[in-house]
Amino acid sequence: MALVTLESDLLPVHQAALRLNVSSDTIRRWHKKGLIKAQVGLRGERLFSLEEIKRVTSKSSASDKPWKVLHAPQTKLTSIELFCGAGGLALGMHNAGIQSKMLVDFDRDSIRTLQQNKPEWNSHQASVLDIDLDDYAGQIDVMAGGFPCQAFSYAGKSLGFADTRGTLFYEYARLIDQVRPKLVLGENVKGLLNHDNGRTLQVIVRELEGLGYRVAYKVLRAQFLDVPQKRERLIIFGLRGDLNSEILFPAEKDYTITMRAALKRVPKSDGQQYSEAKYEIMEMIPEGGYWRDLPQDLQKKYMGGSYHLGGGKTGMARRLSWAEPSLTLTCNPAQKQTERCHPSETRPLTVREYARIQTFPDDWFFAGSTSSQYKQIGNAVPVNLGYHIGLAIRKILGAPARSAESPAELLPHRQSDLTLF
Repeated sequence: MALVTLESDLLPVHQAALRLNVSSDTIRRWHKKGLIKAQVGLRGERLFSLEEIKRVTSKSSASDKPWKVLHAPQTKLTSIELFCGAGGLALGMHNAGIQSKMLVDFDRDSIRTLQQNKPEWNSHQASVLDIDLDDYAGQIDVMAGGFPCQAFSYAGKSLGFADTRGTLFYEYARLIDQVRPKLVLGENVKGLLNHDNGRTLQVIVRELEGLGYRVAYKVLRAQFLDVPQKRERLIIFGLRGDLNSEILFPAEKDYTITMRAALKRVPKSDGQQYSEAKYEIMEMIPEGGYWRDLPQDLQKKYMGGSYHLGGGKTGMARRLSWAEPSLTLTCNPAQKQTERCHPSETRPLTVREYARIQTFPDDWFFAGSTSSQYKQIGNAVPVNLGYHIGLAIRKILGAPARSAESPAELLPHRQSDLTLF
C-alpha cells in the first residue's frame, strides 16, 4: 500500500468529521462501508482529501436515484472478449456502443446464456489454449479479457513471454499479439495489485509493454458507477504504441444506488433456501446487521472456532440494508463467510435479485441449474460498470458518446490513483 506525506489538502479523521458535521466514528464507519475514500499516512493513519470531502458534501440522495440499465448510441468500434463468462462486460460494452465480434469461455452454461440472449453474437465454448485469431489480425479495436490471476515463474531471468508460459495470461498475450487490437482491456479482482507481492501485476504490465502497448491501471468502485453494489475491480488498459491518445478512466459519480431502488418490482425467480437452523439464526439479525447482533451464547455457537479469530468477519450472518448498495456478490448467496440475506425477508437473495444488483436487464436469461446461475452472475462484471468502461474506451479511441445516458466524466491515469484504500 502506497504511503503519502501529510499535505494541506489531506485531513485526519477528526478534521474530516468537523468538515462534514458528523462524528469521527461515523467517518470510520463510512470508510469501512466504502462510502468515503481515504489515503494512508506515514504513521498508518487515514487521511481524507478536500476533494473527497467536497464530493461527500455534495453527494445527492441515493434513495432518489433509480435503478436502470444504461445505453449509448452504437459506433463502428469492435471487440473480442476472452474469459467472457455470462456476458456482463460484453453487454455493458455493447450498451456503450461497441460491437462484439467474438466471445470465448470454457464454461458451457455461460456460453448457452450468451447464445440464448444474443444469438447474433459469435459465442464459443472453448479453451483459449485451442483458439487462433489470425483471421482477425488488424480488424479489431478492443481485446478484452478477465484472465485468471496466476503467479508467474521468475528465476531472475526476465525471459519475457517465457516468464508467463503455462498460464492463461500467456495465452491471452499470444492472442493479443495475433490480433494487434488498438486497445487491450484486462479486468481482474483488486487483489491482483498485491498478488505474489505485486510481482504478478509487474509481469503483466511488462509483457504488455513488450508487445508494444502503453499501460495504465486503476481500481474502479462499481457503487459509484451506477451499480447498486460495493464491488471493486482492477481495470488494465493497454493502448497500442502508434496511438497518441491519453488513457482515461471513468470518474466516480456523486451518488450511489440503494438496494431499495435496485429491487423495486424485481421479477420473482428461483433461489436458495435456508435450513431450519440457519433460518432461526438469520431471523434474529436486524436489517444491516450481522453475527454480532446475536445473543452472546449464539454468537459463539454459530461462529464456532472463528469466534476467537481476528478480523471483523462482517460477512458472516449478514443481512443487507435497504438504504445502501449491496455488499459484493459472490458465487453463492448463502455461504457462511459471505452471507447475503434479503434486507427484510429471511432468505438468501434470489437469482433475479442477484441479476438486478449486477445490473443485468430483467429479460437476460441465465442457463443451467440455480447454483450455476448464481455462479455466472456472481462472477460477472456488472453491466453498468462495463458500460462506463466502454464509454472511456470510446473516448480514448476517438468515438465519444455525445448523447449517452448518465455519461461519466473521464479522468486521466495518475500514479496517485493507486494510493487509495
